[in-house]
Amino acid sequence: MTLMMIAVTCVTAIAAFLVPWPHAASWPYIVASAVIHVGYNLSLVRTYHSGDLGQTCAISRGSSPVLVALGAAVFAHETIGVVASVGIVLVSGGILSLAFQGGALRAEFLPAALTTGLLIAAYTVVDGIGVRLSGNSLAYSTAMFLLWGLTMPPIYFAMRGRPPFYTKGETSMALIGGIVSIVAYTIVIWALQFDAMGAVSALRETSVVYAAIIGRLFLMETLTFRRIVSCLAIAMGAACLAY
Repeated sequence: MTLMMIAVTCVTAIAAFLVPWPHAASWPYIVASAVIHVGYNLSLVRTYHSGDLGQTCAISRGSSPVLVALGAAVFAHETIGVVASVGIVLVSGGILSLAFQGGALRAEFLPAALTTGLLIAAYTVVDGIGVRLSGNSLAYSTAMFLLWGLTMPPIYFAMRGRPPFYTKGETSMALIGGIVSIVAYTIVIWALQFDAMGAVSALRETSVVYAAIIGRLFLMETLTFRRIVSCLAIAMGAACLAY
């Protein structure tokens, strides 16, 4: 995660000279988002350590769209229609149902997974409000990513006290992952300007469907009937949100 943030810092440090400065009104949200993202990084690592990836990720990702919709209603006074509400429920329900397909849920990993979901919702709502005050989504994204990226190496050294050691291939993969994360979430922040935050969050999490398809086509993973039903529920939810 720290290597990813080093890549993020390098890219956004260059981009900062190429994009306009965000409006002053958005800076409290930029700072708040960066802080929440650091907490999200630490919580995500703890979540991955605490339980099976398929279950912990499903709970973290599945719980966030509903939380985003609630947070947006409270803090941004957003309202969503009946069809969009059904879509959010279908997406979240479909993703959460995936958590019950890898064996019995263990109570010990639920706090970390739910905390991660809450932090995802928190930074999404903060960024949704902040980007609308920034005047430019790319400027907002650059400033937030730069501030977030700069905080991770000091935190790593404070916790571990030594530089990370990885092979050249592992390091390259982490750095590429950092760049991909910039592109992916910059698109999300851009989309938050134009649509309800809950809808954007739910559409974002439909990526689990693509992951299932990729796993089947390239990794020869089994697509069980229950998994297909879950993916169909997510796809139906996405269709409702696009209606």
